[in-house]
Amino acid sequence: MEGHVPEPTFTLEGWHILHDFRHLDYPAWQQAPLAERRAAWEEVRALLAAWREVEAEGKGSFGVYQVVTQKADLLFLNLRPDLEALLGVEEGLNKSRFARYLRPAYGFYSVVELGSQTGPLDPEAPYVKPRLTPKVPKSGYVCFYPMNKRREGRDNWYMLPARERAALMKAHGETGRKYQGKVLQVISGAQGLDDWEWGVDLFSEDPLQFKKIVYEMRFDEVSARFGEFGPFYVGRYLSEEALARFLGVD
Repeated sequence: MEGHVPEPTFTLEGWHILHDFRHLDYPAWQQAPLAERRAAWEEVRALLAAWREVEAEGKGSFGVYQVVTQKADLLFLNLRPDLEALLGVEEGLNKSRFARYLRPAYGFYSVVELGSQTGPLDPEAPYVKPRLTPKVPKSGYVCFYPMNKRREGRDNWYMLPARERAALMKAHGETGRKYQGKVLQVISGAQGLDDWEWGVDLFSEDPLQFKKIVYEMRFDEVSARFGEFGPFYVGRYLSEEALARFLGVD
């Protein structure tokens, strides 16, 4: 590869994504007067109604999840056309009465991304737009994790020729296609936006599928040689009724 000049991947960008993980201060919430908890809940319901309206207008999507382990208690996942809209989402939650009982756990900002190693993608292609503006499933489970491509010695992703990157990603994609109908995957780019280069969301009705797909993909050369992974967060989707039960205000 001496004298080789690496070429950047061609990308198309779609909706912006905010993963807003929060801890719930259970003692403070449970000790709050019933009237206070109900007032806080009504503000949460108003936020959810506003998010549903945005989704109905085709201007975004959202999901609320109960997160397993002590990494977080809740995930507020929102997709919007731009950063300004996401800032409004974050501000609305932060200014709500319910926010008095929440503490930051983790956050990640990224943009839905489709990439091609061999040439520009056609934004008008019928399969492209739905992938750039994905809808959050209203059931099941989510698995989110950030990741980088390694830049170490011979295992430097950014020094590989585009043709070699394309071959590696094609094999990786073939593994993913085995899980079509079982796992919905959304890839988002975060270069220059957050501490990791990509975010990955997996949605499934069966959380065991997260283990299966991630483990099998570990054997793909692109993951084995170049994948660096951050923390994994797994949660169960909460409808408004389920969230009310979780908070004890149903």
